[in-house]
Amino acid sequence: MPKNYLFTILVFFIGATVGYGQTDLPTQKPLEIDVANKIDDTAEPQKGTSLKIPSVIDTDPEINLDMNKRNPVKMLPDRELVQAGTGMKIDPKAGPREPKEGSREHFSDMYLGDVKSGGKFVGIVCRDHEFVDGDRVKIWLNDRVIDPNTLLTASFKGINVDLDEGFNRFEFEALNVGSSPPNTAQIDVYDDKGDLIYSNKWLLSTGSRATLIITKE
Repeated sequence: MPKNYLFTILVFFIGATVGYGQTDLPTQKPLEIDVANKIDDTAEPQKGTSLKIPSVIDTDPEINLDMNKRNPVKMLPDRELVQAGTGMKIDPKAGPREPKEGSREHFSDMYLGDVKSGGKFVGIVCRDHEFVDGDRVKIWLNDRVIDPNTLLTASFKGINVDLDEGFNRFEFEALNVGSSPPNTAQIDVYDDKGDLIYSNKWLLSTGSRATLIITKE
């Protein structure tokens, strides 16, 4: 084989090998450094969707600085004040209706009121309507004693009394106050037909009297 031909093949082989090896080497690229997210100061700001939030504060309140026109502070209800007891009707002749047993207070004379009857006589009965504690009374009619000593019990007890023409003044005198003062009693009055025409209660200290007027018509 001619020498020139071998030399040509060798040169071709060496060049191919060198070219193949160069392709395995990484190629280098220059690093470019620049400012990230550059802000354009001249650009108009972007407008997003506005949130509509209701205000809890009145932005335009009506303020009245005129002290002469303001309503004064009222510590009491806005109504006309009246004197205590206005409109209350009290019968000065009537005594207490709800006695309290055991009270040490002094109870003076009482006026029980008056009643009319067309009958010949009336039946007067009494009982201790509170604690049965030995209360006793004396019964008077027109300044004369018709029952000197009546013991009040839980049951009604009394007498029939003939009526005089006109006024008949009955008085019930407390002889004691029992073991639980004051002297307490309920009194009922019946006409000659047996109909109840009067009922009341009394509170008396020892020696005090309850007075009832019965008018015979």
